[in-house]
Amino acid sequence: MKNKRFFFVLTVLFTVNSVSLCQSSNYKWLSKNSWSVGFGGTYPKYVSTNVDVREESGYGGYASIQRNFSEHIGLRFEINFIYLDGLAGSPSQIVTNNLGVGNFGLLYYFVPCEPISPYLSLGLGFFYSTIDNSPIAKLNDSYVDYQLNLNFGAEWRLTENWKIKTEVGSHFPASTKFDGLFGTTGGGLLGGIYDTYMSFDLGFLYYFSYGEKSNLCDIYEGIGTQVDYNKIEEIVKKYTIKPVEVDYDRIESIVKRHKVPVIAEDNWVLVGVNFDFDKADIRPESIPILLNAVQILSANPDIKIEVQGYTDNLGSDSYNQRLSLKRAEAVKNYLAAKGINQNRITTASYGKSKPVADNNTAEGRALNRRIEFKILN
Repeated sequence: MKNKRFFFVLTVLFTVNSVSLCQSSNYKWLSKNSWSVGFGGTYPKYVSTNVDVREESGYGGYASIQRNFSEHIGLRFEINFIYLDGLAGSPSQIVTNNLGVGNFGLLYYFVPCEPISPYLSLGLGFFYSTIDNSPIAKLNDSYVDYQLNLNFGAEWRLTENWKIKTEVGSHFPASTKFDGLFGTTGGGLLGGIYDTYMSFDLGFLYYFSYGEKSNLCDIYEGIGTQVDYNKIEEIVKKYTIKPVEVDYDRIESIVKRHKVPVIAEDNWVLVGVNFDFDKADIRPESIPILLNAVQILSANPDIKIEVQGYTDNLGSDSYNQRLSLKRAEAVKNYLAAKGINQNRITTASYGKSKPVADNNTAEGRALNRRIEFKILN
């Protein structure tokens, strides 16, 4: 009897205290879904019956399998063996009830990130009951019925896979003869004519399968303690645009090799300001040449220019007209960004007309993808 009292007190204390103890997490691990099996002992007790409950009565055990669909929600199937008895009749005799129970329960975990995780379970069960030694002879028989279950428990984390389970349950059989007598004195735990009993479980859970790791604990604990600075540094390095190193000696060499003639006295050919095929982006090696143009225009504020864009001979006339205009506009925007008044600059597109080099070679086509300045005054 002392062992059973100790079992009862230990289970209640574990379950009730879990709410107050679970305010300080010491781990940051959780999966989005999982499977587990459980086993342990059960101490059952009549609550509202016609029999006189004996202190030393009641024992049992359970085995379960559980599927957690998320960090908060799980579904459990549990098989129980339960023995209950009480005193009835005159003279008094011990009426016994041996139960085999299968329970389905839906679980909700309140704080799944904590090492002590309390939960609530609602469910439905079916039992096979065998009553013996009832003073009502016709009740000494076996029958099948169902019951409703309300459980409150907690899981105590030991390792990643093992947890201790403590649980208090109230069970409401749909039977007026559950204790071996008809009816219920006092109207049952929640009213009505049905008997009720409680159970106190203490056992173990083994989580044998985990799904994808959850980040719920990271959010719960706050991101401040979860920053992976090494990962951030890797991302920054990966996407940092490295500064372009302009090889001015090479630019000077290109200018010396390709001395493109000036087409007319009022045209200013920017040797070296060329574009990649089908592009209108200013290349890095063109920057020094354009900067020199900015210096000349700044020193001669009365000069107005027309920025003329050209292409090679690949593509249709209409497409090349549009592309050459984009190139001219790109140069105009650059000059304006460097302080040249936009009122001094107009743009024009000449497409693939007026080539300055042979379009039959790659080198010639590269030279034809160019910019020229026409001096307007």
